[in-house]
Amino acid sequence: MQRFIEIGEKSTDGSFRLVWEDGYEIHSAIQGDEIIIKANRQGLRTLASHLMALAEEDVSSGYHIHLDDLNSLEDGSYGIVLERI
Repeated sequence: MQRFIEIGEKSTDGSFRLVWEDGYEIHSAIQGDEIIIKANRQGLRTLASHLMALAEEDVSSGYHIHLDDLNSLEDGSYGIVLERI
């Protein structure tokens, strides 16, 4: 099975134009010693898009994306940093 997903583009200043699917919902929590990420279909596709963007060949080590409840996660979520190593 093959699926296609749009990923963000790296701009000339080195930042990314990330792709956010309409209606996405992403929530993160910590329960005991586990990190829980819950998302609807659009949220999962959005996260996949961000991860694929970080996996692109021209992305250098240390590049990262911050997600938090002020701009991208549901209220009460813990912040998440996706980082390329």
